[in-house]
Amino acid sequence: MATSPLLLGPMLRYVDERSASIWVETRADCVVSVHADGRSWETRTFAVHGHHYALVEVDGLDPGASVPYEVRIDGAAVWPESGSDLPAPVIATGEPGRPLRMAFGSCRTSVPHDRSGNRTHGVDALRAFALAVAAGDQPTPDLVLFLGDQVYADSTSKEMQEFIESRRSLREPPGKELKDYEEYAHLYRLAWSDDANRWLLSTVPSAMIFDDHDVRDDWNASLDWKRKMEATSWWHGRIVAGLGSYWVYQHLGNLSPAERAEDELWQRVVAYDGDGELDLTEAVDEFAARVDAEPTTYRFSFARDFDDIRLIVVDSRAARDLTPDARGLVDPPELEWFDARLRGGFRHVLVATSLPYLLPTGLHHVEAWDEAISQGAWGRPAAWVGERLRQAVDLEHWAAWQNSFQDVARMVTDLADGRRGEAPQSITFLSGDVHYSYLAEVDREDGARIVQAVCSPVRNPLPRLLRWFTVVMSYGIAAPLGALAARSAKVPDAPFRWQTVKGPWFDNNLALLQDAPDGLAMTWHTGVVDDGQERRPRLEEVESVVVPVERREPIHVRAEPRRRTPVSRRAVR
Repeated sequence: MATSPLLLGPMLRYVDERSASIWVETRADCVVSVHADGRSWETRTFAVHGHHYALVEVDGLDPGASVPYEVRIDGAAVWPESGSDLPAPVIATGEPGRPLRMAFGSCRTSVPHDRSGNRTHGVDALRAFALAVAAGDQPTPDLVLFLGDQVYADSTSKEMQEFIESRRSLREPPGKELKDYEEYAHLYRLAWSDDANRWLLSTVPSAMIFDDHDVRDDWNASLDWKRKMEATSWWHGRIVAGLGSYWVYQHLGNLSPAERAEDELWQRVVAYDGDGELDLTEAVDEFAARVDAEPTTYRFSFARDFDDIRLIVVDSRAARDLTPDARGLVDPPELEWFDARLRGGFRHVLVATSLPYLLPTGLHHVEAWDEAISQGAWGRPAAWVGERLRQAVDLEHWAAWQNSFQDVARMVTDLADGRRGEAPQSITFLSGDVHYSYLAEVDREDGARIVQAVCSPVRNPLPRLLRWFTVVMSYGIAAPLGALAARSAKVPDAPFRWQTVKGPWFDNNLALLQDAPDGLAMTWHTGVVDDGQERRPRLEEVESVVVPVERREPIHVRAEPRRRTPVSRRAVR
């Protein structure tokens, strides 16, 4: 069988009412074309570190259309694959007035979809969802939003380690972790090349933001953490490869055509008029090194409007201010950008951030306390302990950056109370990272609801011991004890109170959010293997809730979900 010249993709990325962006990786320098509805669009590939990519901008489409498409390389058809039993991929453009339906989740490891992989890492909820959509058992969403840890650069699979060992010794730093761009390219191939998920990503638009494991656990947790990394022999190459590959594989497709036109790297691509293929390697490496050293020089956050629903996706990793006396989960320019987009006039405002903004209250207080003592609230010896604790058990969510937490709390409260224009019905934070799912709500009498929805992991469940530890640290006695500890370290009180109204649950999950007449409907779904059909898991509902339009009506279960007893599994956090 001949090897296809299409290595990865096609991935349907940014789509609006009249345009679509289709991303591919190919085996060689070539011309990539997309054919749909009797028309065609084409572009030449560009190269980064010997890999070949193209992003085809499809324009002039009709709103509300659903058009099958074909991808060709140098004139030869390569997608859809011949003999595939999956439906033909389509470009479905936006349509004014169509209610938004969006899938979201985070934390997905790239291990095989066989008995061994399902036993150690659980069933891939994304694959189960893809098969359900392909079979017509689930409506096709308008967007799938990936909220971090699309790839694990630090906790690698057996397959990834075999590739690393074919290039270098696993005994040389950084060992089993990724070292350079070539290894990142292979990791993305493992993550996105299985048949069902590849099909899903070819027919459902996607948006993405990184979290720590896309680069390394606790990425930018503190200045102390960064200095330790910079003292190694391998970190500079790792961060340059991580940020450079992120721009190529993830961020480029997040951008609208207008935003891409302003992107410094994309401008080089469209301006190139030389013979053959543009080699963008040097520019990508220089860009990544600069962004790591000077994060204010580039923005990975982005925003999109779906009629009267605004989605704001916030970079909570690269755009940090690590200066000890001015710590910020988002630096001042990033906060200013976020502030400018947090405006009234929308029915719903969705704020996507890989790290939960509202943790369970016990864990929130513990993280706020740890930041305070790490900053010297209890003296130098306690500061040393606090820093070690922060890095050992991942105490570095929004709660551990109180300057940013308090700033965003005031901004969101102003929006909810109508001081930034007409108040929305709801403000919903969408997050992942913590490897369990839950729904929390701020206690408010009037104004817009403020809600936190978490879906994590898509495929990487916590071991049972860590599940128990999570519950102990997050709920029950941990809440009042954590609050006392935080007050003893002079942590300022939050401007509002909140509580978990559903959860936690620990299944591998993919969540669906839908704009429904009675409010925002959210469901969490997991994959279940029947009769040994490891590669064809069934999609099963874990939880279903509605955040009602009417403020006086509480959040409620929409329909009794079908539950299952989680199977004991081991996984690497």
